[in-house]
Amino acid sequence: MDRAALTAAVKQEAGRLGFSLVGVTTPDPPPHLAAFAAWLDQGRHGSMAYLATERARARRSDPRAVLPGCRSILVAGMRHGAPAESPGPHLAAYAAGRDYHDVLVPRLEALMSFLRPLAGPSFAYRLYSDTGPVLERDLAQRAGLGWIGKNTCLIHPRHGSYFLLAEAFLSVDLEPDVPVTVDHCGSCTRCLEACPTACILPDRTLDARRCLSYLTIENRGSIPVELRPAVGDWLFGCDICQQVCPWNRRFARPDGEAALTADPPAETDASAYLEGQADLKGRATSRAGRARMARNAAVVLGNLRKPEALPALDRALRTHSDPIVRAHAAWGMGQVGGHEAASCLRRAAASERDPMVLEEVAGALARLAASSPVV
Repeated sequence: MDRAALTAAVKQEAGRLGFSLVGVTTPDPPPHLAAFAAWLDQGRHGSMAYLATERARARRSDPRAVLPGCRSILVAGMRHGAPAESPGPHLAAYAAGRDYHDVLVPRLEALMSFLRPLAGPSFAYRLYSDTGPVLERDLAQRAGLGWIGKNTCLIHPRHGSYFLLAEAFLSVDLEPDVPVTVDHCGSCTRCLEACPTACILPDRTLDARRCLSYLTIENRGSIPVELRPAVGDWLFGCDICQQVCPWNRRFARPDGEAALTADPPAETDASAYLEGQADLKGRATSRAGRARMARNAAVVLGNLRKPEALPALDRALRTHSDPIVRAHAAWGMGQVGGHEAASCLRRAAASERDPMVLEEVAGALARLAASSPVV
């Protein structure tokens, strides 16, 4: 089988396996490698130190260091459902169903099983799906799957940006696709204007330290006090810059791969996450873990300012083992406000021993006193 026929057969099988986008590129250095290195040097990756290790930099700069003998890279995209239109609290749309790692990688493994007898006995490969030192969007753009938008998402003119990527580094030579070189964002700045923390920068990068996805997923510490109101009702991740994108609003299909949709619906009650009752097993939310999801839930409940959330916030403040969760519960109670919240906070001030939590309790009480001196 010649290269063109082999490539066509692989793409057809990828489509049968549920990948709506498939492209091929060469194992040359990624075109935006220098921009990514500058982004790291500016510290805009926050606490994600794994991105900046020497080993990661070296492997990212040369795909052949990932797979010696690599001759081509297949990039596949799988659609997930569009963000829910229902009232929050919200999870990022890609997290509504099963953990995408458990969906995309087995499908790629099946594709490799299809390719192996066609490629020969020396066939070798390495698979990734947001799991290694790979500039996925760069490779996808070069494989013809879209352009990198102003919001840093890969955008396809018929599918928008509601899809997830996976890559197969291959020892077999496939026919490369034509890279996308046209920028279809034009003069549109809707994503920059809609971002609640102004984390999207004019050079098509973002400051992760201000991004809600970073703050609610990757960030292991406290969410900065000044950014907590911007979290709004986002429990895990954020879709705002994609929701306002015209390419999603006009062209992206609302449906996605069945395995990536909520079935059964993912729990989105913030109190359930705060009290550790939400099921994270097999879901992308397991990336954050129970403590970080509880922290996020405390912020969301504070932003919603519903008095019925006070019992859950009080229990977290009194009994949660993680001081970061207790600290954010104190903040949440201060946002809900009222006499009951003030009483709970005063009790915590008398019994709490952790300095960070005590500082949050004092801040919440001070805000309550300023807003309602009689509390």
